[in-house]
Amino acid sequence: MAAAGAPDGMEEPGMDTEAETVATEAPARPLNCAEAEAAMGMAAEDSGAARDSLQPAPAQPPGDPAAQASVSNGEDAGGGAGKELVDLKIIWNKTKHDVKVPLDSTGSELKQKIHSITGLPPAMQKVMYKGLVPEDKTLREIKVTSGAKIMVVGSTINDVLAVNTPKDAVQQDAKAEENKKEPLCRQKQHRKVLDKGKPEDVMPSVKGAQERLPTVPLSGMYNKSGGKVRLTFKLEQDQLWIGTKERTEKLPMGSIKNVVSEPIEGHEDYHMMAFQLGPTEASYYWVYWVPTQYVDAIKDTVLGKWQYF
Repeated sequence: MAAAGAPDGMEEPGMDTEAETVATEAPARPLNCAEAEAAMGMAAEDSGAARDSLQPAPAQPPGDPAAQASVSNGEDAGGGAGKELVDLKIIWNKTKHDVKVPLDSTGSELKQKIHSITGLPPAMQKVMYKGLVPEDKTLREIKVTSGAKIMVVGSTINDVLAVNTPKDAVQQDAKAEENKKEPLCRQKQHRKVLDKGKPEDVMPSVKGAQERLPTVPLSGMYNKSGGKVRLTFKLEQDQLWIGTKERTEKLPMGSIKNVVSEPIEGHEDYHMMAFQLGPTEASYYWVYWVPTQYVDAIKDTVLGKWQYF
């Protein structure tokens, strides 16, 4: 009878032999010198990499551009930060431009800003805010407020050459004709108005002075029929308004061919003045008792002489 399995606690014969056989079937082969050195090198590299990963990254020097690359450029973008700005409406050639400029800008700097917007050279600009804007004073000093309208009068070189030359020729012809005639104030058509005497409400005159146009209409003068007349210069619309009790004529300044004037004998601090609206003298619109200090400013504004300043 075949023997039963081995009693508890006893190993079956041959088990240890099989284990020993497995353990000894593939004995470890000793490494040669080259393989040993390679293995040692790899182990050293792995150890160094582990040490490096534990060390903090070196700090960038303060002046290093790489350290500053991550800083926002917001401050640079706001170069005007800290400056008090004022909103202005620049009006030129019947066009409005909304701009923001520093309140401490000078008149000269404002002209440069206008040049960048309109292309109008500063030397050709006449900039007005409650009168002519001084180049050496700041907007703060002349009390410019936010929302203010800045009137700009001026033309490009091409416009001056195209428009002003015919007017100069008309003026020269008119002066030649004037030299051939007796003084205007002695002519019969003017004497009937001048003999009425100086109007009581005419604006005061300053003999020997030259002033800019006032901010209010020139009033208290007579027209050729002896009625009261006032002159209003609408620079933003490039118009001259001639107002009487009955009506107001709105004339584009470009339609006025010439302006002639002459001092009134015995009252040289006042002038008689005519605006030529057509090709002949019959188109003259006469105004009497114009204060002498405004005569040049009227001619300059209507005929564009300021364009050469």
